[in-house]
Amino acid sequence: MTVAVDVLAVGPHPDDVELGAGGTVAKLARAGRRVAILHLTCGEAGTRGSVAERRREAERAAERLGAASVEFLALGDGGLRIGREEEELVIAALRRLRPELVLGPAPEDRHPDHGRAHRLLRAACFYAGLAKRGAAPPHRPAALFSYLQHDAVFAPSFVVDVTADWATKQAALDAYESQIHRLGAEPSAGPSTVTASRRFRLAVEGRARHFGQLVGAELGEPFWSPTPLAVPDPWQLLPAGLR
Repeated sequence: MTVAVDVLAVGPHPDDVELGAGGTVAKLARAGRRVAILHLTCGEAGTRGSVAERRREAERAAERLGAASVEFLALGDGGLRIGREEEELVIAALRRLRPELVLGPAPEDRHPDHGRAHRLLRAACFYAGLAKRGAAPPHRPAALFSYLQHDAVFAPSFVVDVTADWATKQAALDAYESQIHRLGAEPSAGPSTVTASRRFRLAVEGRARHFGQLVGAELGEPFWSPTPLAVPDPWQLLPAGLR
C-alpha cells in the first residue's frame, strides 16, 4: 500500500526536479518531510541516454535527495499530452499520495513540455479536490509552487536558502551521467547538448548564487506561487546576511 507523503515534486522529464528544486527537496527531506518525486515522462525523446538509463539515473538521484519514492508516467516526451486522460493519471497520483505541498514547473519555459506540464499539474491539483471527479476519495493539495527552469522574466514569490543542501543537490545532478556534465570530469561521450556542457553546470550554480544573494544566502532556489502566501509571522521573512 502506498504511504501518503508531505510533498510531491513533479517534473516533465527526469532531471527537471533535481535542476529546479533539488536543494529544496533535499532540505525538506532532511527536515523529516516525506517527499515523493513524479516524472511525467521517461525522457524518451532526449538526445542522450536510453529510457532504461534515465530511469536508473532518476532512481539514483531520488535516493541521494532523500526522497521516499520516485514514480514515472508516460505522457509523451517531446509533445507532452495534457488531455483528460492525462489529467486522470495525475489526479490518481495526487489522491493516492495525498501531498499537502506540490512543486512543479513554471508556466513559461523554453521547452514546450515544461509549460504544458505546469498547466496539466495546476488543473489536476484543482480537479483532484472535486468529489464527483472519479471514484477515489478527493484530495486537493494546500499549495502548488513552481520552480524556475528557463524563463528569462521569472519573478519569484520566494527563495529557499539551499546552502546547507547544495552538496546533496550536486550529488543528485551527478547521478544523471547521460544528461548533465559533471564538474571536474572530462566531457562525456555522445552528442553535444546544452545540459551536457560545462557552461550549463556552472550556470546552475551561478543562478543559485544570484537568487541566494537576493535573500542574504549563499545559494537559493526561487519559486513562484499563483496565490498570495499566508505569513503567520512577518519577522520570519527578514533577510539574513549582510545588509
